[in-house]
Amino acid sequence: MELDYVRDYAMYTAIFGMFSLVWFGWAQENPRENWRKYIGIASGIALIVCLVGVYLSVTHWDAATTLSEMDALATYIIVFYAQLIIGGLGAFLLIRKKKKDYVASWIAFIVGAHFFWLVNVFQDASLYILAVLMIAIAGISPWLSKKMRVTNSAIIGIGSGTALFCFAILGLIRYLLA
Repeated sequence: MELDYVRDYAMYTAIFGMFSLVWFGWAQENPRENWRKYIGIASGIALIVCLVGVYLSVTHWDAATTLSEMDALATYIIVFYAQLIIGGLGAFLLIRKKKKDYVASWIAFIVGAHFFWLVNVFQDASLYILAVLMIAIAGISPWLSKKMRVTNSAIIGIGSGTALFCFAILGLIRYLLA
């Protein structure tokens, strides 16, 4: 499967770049002191990539997009809102049960899972890889954070931010080759 719309590649760059920035931001909750500058640099680079994607998206706004097809748009909207509701409800329950350290892992798991449904929306099998990466990061981060004696949000933020950043760059490369 291959993405057919150049605007969608540009949007990948913008959206994955933005959410990479968001995850790197979450990583800054309480990382090791000597990690802060690197997470900050990663955040800055993610922002630049996001802005490049925004620029490319705006300059190709009239180009076709997968989401021009009503079935694809409807599925996208359903998956997007389901992710928000399930993620928010799970986070609420974790906080209520005094397990807030697992909120970042829960959100990463839900974000990863939603990519499985978006594969068919965008006709892009590479989203399976992103789904598996995000879910794996969500699964390993509680264990790794204990082993490294650092907050879970630092591990999950760095891992998820990196995975999403790689897909932002992949979107940019695909845009440039289209």
